[in-house]
Amino acid sequence: MEQILTQLKGKVLEITLNRPDKKNALTLQMYSELTTVLKAADQDEKVNAILLSGAGDSFCSGNDIADFVAAGDSPDTVNTILGFLHALADFSKPVVIAVHGDAVGIGTTMMLHCDLVIAATNLRCKMPFVQLGLIPEAGSTLLLPNMIGHRHAFELLVEGTSFDAQRAFEVGLVNKTVSESDLLAVAQGKAEGLANLPQKSVRNSKHLLKKEYLQQLHRVIDEEGSLFYESLFSEEARQALMGFLQK
Repeated sequence: MEQILTQLKGKVLEITLNRPDKKNALTLQMYSELTTVLKAADQDEKVNAILLSGAGDSFCSGNDIADFVAAGDSPDTVNTILGFLHALADFSKPVVIAVHGDAVGIGTTMMLHCDLVIAATNLRCKMPFVQLGLIPEAGSTLLLPNMIGHRHAFELLVEGTSFDAQRAFEVGLVNKTVSESDLLAVAQGKAEGLANLPQKSVRNSKHLLKKEYLQQLHRVIDEEGSLFYESLFSEEARQALMGFLQK
């Protein structure tokens, strides 16, 4: 079964995480495929916007920890993830994301890079990096406090506090909350609307919105990645991760 599905609908490329039996937990192979898809879509004149979503009852339950541990102590592990994050940060066209159910770790931090976030009312977010002996990733230590302030960001990133769709909306992490049954249709409508706007104006506007912090974001992504990789094979993380895998 293909774990990354793509379908071009009009001028919108729909990208679906398709590992519902694992709540769309991301493997290194999935990261690699997502990077390839994003880079191709950014150069494809037929694509004016992308829509990210997850199959099944959750958007994404985070990284597949067992897959990461099996990959061993190799720089390729973190470089594969960083490749995706840099490609998403650099993506020049509108990115709409539809999130529902569980959004854990990267399932939440991925939202920070998207231009519009549509959430189902059953959304449950959690960023348990520190609880697992790891480091927040995906540029979240820069993006999240800039969006919601230091104290809210500290609570969500360091304490790892869970939060729902309503709180995500209240602090500005999502644009709109809808019922799960309406989620995809609403997100598709937003993506189609963006895809049909004058594209040079759209892309120049997105560029201007991001230009002041984009280079800093790339540096933070790399710094987080280095510390994440360092912590992943630490004794502190080993004990925390073993406890997680045994649950």
